[in-house]
Amino acid sequence: MKNLILIACFSVLYLFSCKQNQTVPPTLPPVVDNFVTNPPAERKLVWSDEFDYTGLPDSKKWGYDVGGAGWGNQERQYYAKDRLQNARVEDGKLIIEAHKENFGGNSYTSARLVTKGKGDWTYGKFEIRAKLPQGRGTWPAIWMLASTNPLKWPDDGEIDIMEHVGFDPNVIHGTIHTKAYNHSIGTQKGAQIRIEDSQTAFRTYTIEWTSGKIDWYVDDQKYFSFVNNGIGRDTYPFTSNFYLLLNIAVGGSWGGQKGIDDTIFPQRMEIDYVRIYQ
Repeated sequence: MKNLILIACFSVLYLFSCKQNQTVPPTLPPVVDNFVTNPPAERKLVWSDEFDYTGLPDSKKWGYDVGGAGWGNQERQYYAKDRLQNARVEDGKLIIEAHKENFGGNSYTSARLVTKGKGDWTYGKFEIRAKLPQGRGTWPAIWMLASTNPLKWPDDGEIDIMEHVGFDPNVIHGTIHTKAYNHSIGTQKGAQIRIEDSQTAFRTYTIEWTSGKIDWYVDDQKYFSFVNNGIGRDTYPFTSNFYLLLNIAVGGSWGGQKGIDDTIFPQRMEIDYVRIYQ
């Protein structure tokens, strides 16, 4: 009888020990919609520019942001409109080109093309094939802003598909900004990937955006995901129309941290194509 009692006691202790040593699985973020685990099998091309023409960018697809007041980042360029020197299509590519020249009270010129009112989307795959400028002081970007009017930043959200600063060659940044997560309070969410030939070869910069998350890719390599935590618009305002922006800034609070090398200009970002699928 004593043996049976001892066996029973050891059995209970063994089971308790096993339970204590089990690995507890990590808590996963909530899945907000089925696209997180089940992306759509097929997508339809809904908007594109293959740049198979010559001259100014197609006015049915592209508008301009114009001016030179620093754009909230102490940038040094003047963004010009309808100026072939700064934005043109040639040899099947869109050329956005920054120059060292006095224009509009600024020491540099460039262009910032936007699709607002001509192409605005909620969700999809956004694919831009580009070759980046090089040199200290350049700050090219492929990014998106909410189509709200007026825009309230950062509450309405910002999606940076690709950013690059010339003083840190070939490091590609993908970032989001929201009311809860933004650089002005040091809480922005993002990641980086090193692409050794980003300034000499064309690479494809892509996001896959759903109501549940946004994934970032260079070519087919995913390097960042931002998941909707279900808390609300302060953390995930990416549930309404956004438009695309393409630009090269010069200097600024980030791009100009190491100064500007005036010997490098002109510098260009070349865009092979822009394709949006839904």
